[in-house]
Amino acid sequence: MNRAIVHMDLDTFFVSCERVRHSELVGKPVIIGGGDRGVVASCSYETRYFGVRSAMPMKMALRLCPEARVIRGDMDWYTKMSHEVTEIIQEKVPVMEKASVDEFYLDLSGMDQFFGCYQWTREIARSVMKNTGLPISFALSGNKTVSKIGTGEAKPVGQLEIRENLVQPFLNPLSVRKIPMVGNATFQLLSRIGVRKIQTLSEMPVEVLQKLIGKNGTELWKKANGIDDSPVTQYAERKSISTEHTFSEDTMDVENMQSLLSGMVEQLCFQLRKEKWLTSVVTVKIRYANFDTETKQLKIPYTAVDHTISRYVQELFKKLYTRRMRLRLVGVKCSGLVHGQHQMNLFEDTEELISLYQAMDRMKMRFGKDAVKRAGGIP
Repeated sequence: MNRAIVHMDLDTFFVSCERVRHSELVGKPVIIGGGDRGVVASCSYETRYFGVRSAMPMKMALRLCPEARVIRGDMDWYTKMSHEVTEIIQEKVPVMEKASVDEFYLDLSGMDQFFGCYQWTREIARSVMKNTGLPISFALSGNKTVSKIGTGEAKPVGQLEIRENLVQPFLNPLSVRKIPMVGNATFQLLSRIGVRKIQTLSEMPVEVLQKLIGKNGTELWKKANGIDDSPVTQYAERKSISTEHTFSEDTMDVENMQSLLSGMVEQLCFQLRKEKWLTSVVTVKIRYANFDTETKQLKIPYTAVDHTISRYVQELFKKLYTRRMRLRLVGVKCSGLVHGQHQMNLFEDTEELISLYQAMDRMKMRFGKDAVKRAGGIP
């Protein structure tokens, strides 16, 4: 049976969410982001015409497009809209993978005999736009890589089907940057040897790519040739990561427990960013000396940053720890996970703070997770 894999992507998601409740923004240049020292979280196609891009410093973006309407951003609203789209798609397909807050993979293999995969996907896209007002693009092919590249080419509000015999003609003229795993460093390396188009990359001996790039050379060659066997992983809201600490002696030292919780959050957030997850639910757990166990959870906007999650955790702990009894255990869990591109809270954080997180993560990746810590997280 031939595989039928769909990639769906909500066009300029944050901007589109704002336009749902503020129709006067339709057709106008819009930037979602922080203040003068912040960065662009999302921007409309009208601003992209002037060269504005996501993650660009706000000052630079406004120099390029001074007429743009700047909106601070509302992650509570965006998270709500993301959940609505997820529910619509999930009801209509056998297997769905939520790749990020605005990106989905669907496995429709075998659906041809019922309705036709392309027509089925068009109906899903139409349902999303009708029920939420959000524009969405999609591409259908035999694997995830080709479909994701296809969606990028189909935008905005595009629909594309790439049949098996047309995969290579579709990929060949495109820049190697279109391949999902090709970052700036890999692109510069390939450019230095004259490899800028996917066709050139696909025709290279795989051994040469292995020597040039390393273990990822084979994978890159496969993607350039439209080969990708990775499965669509069923979306599960219950995925979580957690950590707990049992005290050597039962304690009532609240200040020490708050520091310990901050350190636990820092550990979990590093893991989230390392594995490219965003969380939408945080849970705090305590166990009293008499073994009574209580938990309290809170649904939050998608994020993966320490100071944001720590604030919610400390609030939950204060509401949870109300009995003046000694504690033997505290724990923190992050759940409601999706793979996410935005690892920082781009609406509130400055360039300096984002750079600081990235520098700390690099140190932890190189020297271990305990190489650098927040002072507030050390009991």
